[in-house]
Amino acid sequence: MSDHDHDHDHDHDHDHDHDHDHDAPAKTSRADYHRAHQARAVAEAERLLAARGQLGGRWLSWVAGELYALAPPQFASMVRRELQRLQEQKA
Repeated sequence: MSDHDHDHDHDHDHDHDHDHDHDAPAKTSRADYHRAHQARAVAEAERLLAARGQLGGRWLSWVAGELYALAPPQFASMVRRELQRLQEQKA
C-alpha cells in the first residue's frame, strides 16, 4: 500500500514540475515574443487571406498546410489568430 502511495506522489510531482517548467518561462516570453513577431504574423495572415480569391474551395486546406509548416508553433498560432481577426473584419 505504501509503495502505491509513493508511486502516486512521484507521478504527481512529475506532472507538477512539468507544468511549472512549461508555464513559467512562457508567460514572460510569450508577450515579448508576441510583440516581436506581431507585424510578421499580420503580414503572413494577410498573405494567406489574399490567396483566398485564387484558391476558392481549396483555400482552407491550403491555409492549414501553410500554418502547419510555420515554425515555431506559437508563431503559427499567432498567424491563425490574426487570420481569424482579418476574416471577421472583412466579413
